[in-house]
Amino acid sequence: MSRPGFPFSTRFRVRYSEIDGQKIVFNSRYLEYADVGLTEFWRWADLSRLGPEWTDAEFNVVSAQVDYKRAFRFDDLVEAFVRVERVGSSSMTMRIDLRHAETGDLHAEIEMVSVHVDLAERRAKPIPEAVRTALLAIGG
Repeated sequence: MSRPGFPFSTRFRVRYSEIDGQKIVFNSRYLEYADVGLTEFWRWADLSRLGPEWTDAEFNVVSAQVDYKRAFRFDDLVEAFVRVERVGSSSMTMRIDLRHAETGDLHAEIEMVSVHVDLAERRAKPIPEAVRTALLAIGG
């Protein structure tokens, strides 16, 4: 399904192991769901075509915010909508909306900020211009 402002989405089902005694999804799982959405987004975006500027790039999550709207339950079909929200000089912000794939109801809004890092120096470094351009091109 498409949604304005989001160039990509992927679907998956809530598994039994992801629910608690109240039969709703554990709150920590929403970040795992965001990770599933991001993993598939990066596969779809195919930035590996940029070569080492992307394949050797290292991004560390420095902030993750989850706004819970309603709980998912066992066997719900989740649709994760993903977009590049913002690209800075050394960081990027990703937005992931988790919706019920059958009803369209919004269950969570997630914002994740990642910083491009120099692993040897353990500090932020600028995002290569080719990567910035590609990120901006696939934004929402």
